[in-house]
Amino acid sequence: MRIRRLVLPAVLLMALATGGLIVRDYARRHPENVPWTALDLRRPIGSFTGRKLNALGEDPARCRALLIEAGARFTALPARNDGPQCGYEGAVRLSGGALPGDVGTSCAVAAALILWEREIVQPAARRHFGRPVAAIDHYGSYSCRRLNGREDGGWSEHARANALDVAGFRLEGRARIAVAADWRDAGAKGRFLREVRDGACRLFATVLSPDHNEAHRDHFHFDQARRGGGWGACR
Repeated sequence: MRIRRLVLPAVLLMALATGGLIVRDYARRHPENVPWTALDLRRPIGSFTGRKLNALGEDPARCRALLIEAGARFTALPARNDGPQCGYEGAVRLSGGALPGDVGTSCAVAAALILWEREIVQPAARRHFGRPVAAIDHYGSYSCRRLNGREDGGWSEHARANALDVAGFRLEGRARIAVAADWRDAGAKGRFLREVRDGACRLFATVLSPDHNEAHRDHFHFDQARRGGGWGACR
């Protein structure tokens, strides 16, 4: 009996140690799939990438450091204050590649756009059309307004530059895929649009498309709204 009492704890300790080594090795090889590892924009999209991106809204300085680490080209924008509900601080304007270089967004939105363009949009374009996206068209980010342009009610994430409305994509060679014209397309254009919409749901807190309502018939709305519990909206 004494031997059994000594051996059992030893076996348990060995099992725990082995399990710990396995977990640490997995976290080292796949940090994007582990909740406690730091976000790295150079890594592929994983199970917890979206939550980590959303958390950057609380730490724009850390977000800008991640952009630099990833080699992203961007311009830090001066703070703007248009009243108690409108304005932004820590926003950036991206440049390079297909990313929209004529609009400023919150850094958390910009970080998600980098991954979306690289890991979702470009692979989908090559798969469906055999060529990359040269430019992403948009309807803007910052707009001091309430949700859906109403006169009362909650304020839109656009009021803090924490959203971007994507209108379409221009392929290399000038061919264009537009949300308004091609969402119902039964061919490659429609499949592409649904694929990039679904992929965005892994990165943004909110993704709204023509499937959501008439107000979004001609664009995708992406934002990084901060919500309790880490839940998001994908429609």
